[in-house]
Amino acid sequence: MLPEGWKETQPANIVAFFNGFAFKSTDTTDQGIKWLKISNVTPGGISWKECNYLPVGFCKKYRDFLVKKGDVVVALTRPIINNHLKIGRLESEDDLSLLNQRVAKIVPKNGNYLDYIYHLFRSDDFSNKIQQALLGTDPPNLSMSVLKRFLLPLPPLSEQKKIAAILSTWDCAIEGMEKLLANSQQQKKALMQQLLTGKKRLPGFTEEWKTRTLGEIGEISSAGVDKKSVDGEEPVRLLNFTDVFKRTFIYSDDLHQWVTAPSRKVQKCNVKKGDVFFTPSSETRNDIAFSAVAAENMQSCCYSYHVVRLRFKEKWDDAFKAFIFSTMSFRKQVYKLADGSGQRYVISQDDFRSIEISYPSLDEQRQIGALLHTAENEMTAIESDLLRLRQEKKALMQQLLTGKCRVKVN
Repeated sequence: MLPEGWKETQPANIVAFFNGFAFKSTDTTDQGIKWLKISNVTPGGISWKECNYLPVGFCKKYRDFLVKKGDVVVALTRPIINNHLKIGRLESEDDLSLLNQRVAKIVPKNGNYLDYIYHLFRSDDFSNKIQQALLGTDPPNLSMSVLKRFLLPLPPLSEQKKIAAILSTWDCAIEGMEKLLANSQQQKKALMQQLLTGKKRLPGFTEEWKTRTLGEIGEISSAGVDKKSVDGEEPVRLLNFTDVFKRTFIYSDDLHQWVTAPSRKVQKCNVKKGDVFFTPSSETRNDIAFSAVAAENMQSCCYSYHVVRLRFKEKWDDAFKAFIFSTMSFRKQVYKLADGSGQRYVISQDDFRSIEISYPSLDEQRQIGALLHTAENEMTAIESDLLRLRQEKKALMQQLLTGKCRVKVN
C-alpha cells in the first residue's frame, strides 16, 4: 500500500528524453568543446578519461545540444552495466559539452523534481526494472516505450525535494571519502616508488642493494592441486587464483574452498608463512603476475595449479615481500615475458626464475615494509568506511524511495 499522498505512475509520465546529435567522427578536433558520448556516462557520474572534442564554433551552431552543470544524462544504448543504469549528473562548469546521439538529457515533466528523479533512476529497483524490460533485445535500447512498461511510487513534490536533499548529503559524504581514498592511494604509490627503488634511502642505510633473479633467491614451483575431490585422498583447503589476485597478504581464515589431494601432493604444495604466490596467467599482459604473501603457516592447505609459488632460500621481511613485486621494474619484465595469442597470456616457470629483483639488507627491508604496511592499513580502513557509507546509503534509498520511511516536510 502506498503512503498517503503518493501515487503509482509510469516513469514516462515524469521525464522526457532530449536526444543528442549525430556528430561525425570527422568533426573531431584536438581542442575545443567536449564531446559527451556513451563512453563518458557511467553509473552515477561523468568520466572524461576518454575525452574527444568538437570545434568551438559548434557551441553556437548546435547550442540546443549543449549540456552544462546540473544537467542529468543517460545512455540510451546498452544502458545497464554491472546491474546499474548508466546515468550521470554534470557536476562542474568544466563538464560543459555537446551531447552525442544515443545519449539523452533527462527533462522532468509535470512539475517533478530533477534531483529526485536522478536519485530514483540510480536506485537498484529502477535499474532492475529497466534490465527486465530490455531482456531479449539486442542491442538493448532505452526509450520512452520502455518507460511505459512498469510503475514507480512517486511522492508529492515537497517530499521529492526533501528526499533528494537527504540523499545528496549522503552523496557529498561518499564523495569526500572517495577523494580521501584517492589521496591515500596516491601517497602510497609515491611512497612505494621512492622506497622500493632505492631512490629514497631511510636514515642510517647506505649499503648498496643487491640484484638477483627470482631463481637465485628462492624456489619457483607450480603444478599445484586440482579443484576436485576424490575418495581416499586427504582433504585440504585451496589457495586459489583469486585469493592471490585480490589480496596483499593471505590469511588462513581467507581460504574456504575444500578439495582433496594425494599425501605427496599435500607435502609438495603446502603453504608456509612468507611464501609468495603469483598469478601466472591472465587475459591481458597488464594483469599477469600479481602477487600475495602467506601471512602465516596454514595447516591442511595447498596452492592451486593456477598459482606459482616462490619459497625463499634466504631471510626476507614478509611485509617487504608484499610490495616489492609491484615495482615498475618488475612489471616491465613481466610484460615482456608474458607469452600469448591475445586471448590468454602465460609466464613459464623458467621465465619467472629469470626475473631480476633489487633489494636491500634485511634491516632496511623491515623498515620499508613497516612503512608501506602502515600505509596499506590506512588505505584499507578508508575503503572499509567508504563501503559502509555506500551500503548505508543504499539501504536508506530503499526506505525513502518506497515511502517505507517518511520524511518531515516543513
